[in-house]
Amino acid sequence: MSLYKSNEDVEIQRKSCLMVSKTLTEIAKMIKPGIQTIKLDDFAFEFIKDNGGFPSFKGYHGFPYSLCISVNEQVVHGFPSSYELKEGDIVSVDCGVYMNGFHGDHAYTFILGEVEQAVLDLVRVTKEAVYLGAEQAIVGNRAGDIAYAIEHHTNGKHGYGVVRELVGHGVGKQMHEDPQVPNYGRRGTLKKLQENMVLAIEPMINLGTRQVDFWDDGWTVVTRDGKPSVHFEHDVCVRQGKAEILSDYAPIEAAEKQNINLNSSYY
Repeated sequence: MSLYKSNEDVEIQRKSCLMVSKTLTEIAKMIKPGIQTIKLDDFAFEFIKDNGGFPSFKGYHGFPYSLCISVNEQVVHGFPSSYELKEGDIVSVDCGVYMNGFHGDHAYTFILGEVEQAVLDLVRVTKEAVYLGAEQAIVGNRAGDIAYAIEHHTNGKHGYGVVRELVGHGVGKQMHEDPQVPNYGRRGTLKKLQENMVLAIEPMINLGTRQVDFWDDGWTVVTRDGKPSVHFEHDVCVRQGKAEILSDYAPIEAAEKQNINLNSSYY
């Protein structure tokens, strides 16, 4: 269910959202070819706990890790493992933090080294889509307005596959609340947006087909054609006139850029 949030609640939740951003910023400093993805997960668990939070994902319906780390054709919910990242990988890192009674939940996709232009374009367009969706998170609009903005940009303009089996969602005292926020749909449909709803808007966009398969581990989702998928996610508060993004990509982007410079031998 969707729970009413006061302005004070939103300010408390903002701290959880920004702790996710801080965690992803630290991951951006570490991620590079040669690192095992389980090392990133181990770090995130300790970092979140040291900063007064708890990883929202760990133990959630039995999920065993603090991060979802999805590489290349993995769409979402990938397991951290002994896999060593390599040049040319694209890596979606999804993180949740529970602090002071509220969850933050967002994701960022990293590019390791040189990739083909088609993959660069997919990453850019998906990142653009999360902001275009966020712009629609205003009082009086409906979840379908967000869905349409994302689908129109990613599929309508660029022909990418928009995953339908997984959707964005409300987030607050529970990690998944109403309303569901699909990445496809028609304007003026679905749930009406109310002030101070906080939404996890998260386009999951495939280079090829929108069709996906689910692994036997019960979590990992992959593209059916084996082509890359990209995932970006922001926590967005519904406001009058203009939406407010509670999470922050700026420090992640700065750390990502610095990491590329420091590890230029890989590129």
